[in-house]
Amino acid sequence: MHLAHFDIDLFLRDYWQKRPLLIRNPWSAWRNPLDPDDLAGLSCEEGIDSRLITRRTDRLAMESGPLPEDRFTELDGAWTLLVQAVDHHVPDVAAMIQPFRFIPDWRIDDVMVSYATDGGGVGPHFDQYDVFLVQGLGRRRWRVGPRCDSLTPLLPHDDLRLIPDFEATDDYILEPGDILYVPPCFAHDGVAIGGNCMTYSIGFRAPSRAELVENWCRHQADDMADEDRYADPDLRRQPNAGEIAASALDRMHAMVLEALSDRSAFARWFGLYNSLPKSADMDWRPDEPTDEQTVRALLAQGVPLSRNPASRFSFIRQGEPELLLFVDGHDFDCDGDTARLAEGLCREPTMVVDARLAASPPVITLVAALIDLGSLAFDAD
Repeated sequence: MHLAHFDIDLFLRDYWQKRPLLIRNPWSAWRNPLDPDDLAGLSCEEGIDSRLITRRTDRLAMESGPLPEDRFTELDGAWTLLVQAVDHHVPDVAAMIQPFRFIPDWRIDDVMVSYATDGGGVGPHFDQYDVFLVQGLGRRRWRVGPRCDSLTPLLPHDDLRLIPDFEATDDYILEPGDILYVPPCFAHDGVAIGGNCMTYSIGFRAPSRAELVENWCRHQADDMADEDRYADPDLRRQPNAGEIAASALDRMHAMVLEALSDRSAFARWFGLYNSLPKSADMDWRPDEPTDEQTVRALLAQGVPLSRNPASRFSFIRQGEPELLLFVDGHDFDCDGDTARLAEGLCREPTMVVDARLAASPPVITLVAALIDLGSLAFDAD
């Protein structure tokens, strides 16, 4: 899959995180990658995040999966099925991410797939992330409104964040292969026109300031010694014992800033934190530990390595070591041969290791470690 006649630089300059954009079927040849019945089957499985949205009179209701198989035979009227992280389980859906990798991988969240009957939708809402909405089957009407924020009024609802007074500024009907880009916080509402409506939502995440501060501070605090405390051996008697003196505040403020200002430590922490798997409950590790002799033999034969679509790979360049590789909440110091391997694995989902790297003991050890994590595998096909 690739986007034909799509100006990436123009999009990043004029639209990314600025305003919505309708992209009429830019694919060289669009093919819907997933059958609706297979999507329904995924929603019935344990460990897969799915939701069913139905309309009862004038109110939307939500059910969380896994759904019983016979639930779909009971449905009538307008309804929508949403399944998260379908790219983790369906290779053809995972391949949809590749054309959008002009956005850095560390920003990618997942591909959510929705199926809706005529009139089905989740109501007017806004999200805190960028999304490309790719129409797979059928037709969907999208109305897009203005930017929203935390002060935007919402309807009282236990499960859904719906906007009561939605006023659209743009109105589009998407056909198979069409794409609608919606930046963060723009209100939008999608309604299926006719049956068999499937939409692929390629979502991109962005950590909030609160999330970064909370988790970075917690990480640093976990490693601090209990005896690392405020001290004032130069204390002098002050006129009023009830005052917190400016000198004491300055000293404590400096303690906090010093603990949080190590950029190198922050870089390693963020790489680990950002690479944590989306689905922590899924265990992709092989049943038996990997034999390095087997790894050496397969690499020498030129058998390709394939990343697990559910795994998150990224790296940070630095001085010593040459770069830090982050995979599913683990970090690896990489130099020389292993650094070249790490860059290759992060560049492409599938990689054939060249003969020189294939004979490198550190490369073999790193490949074996990633296979043991369930993050990498030999593609025997």
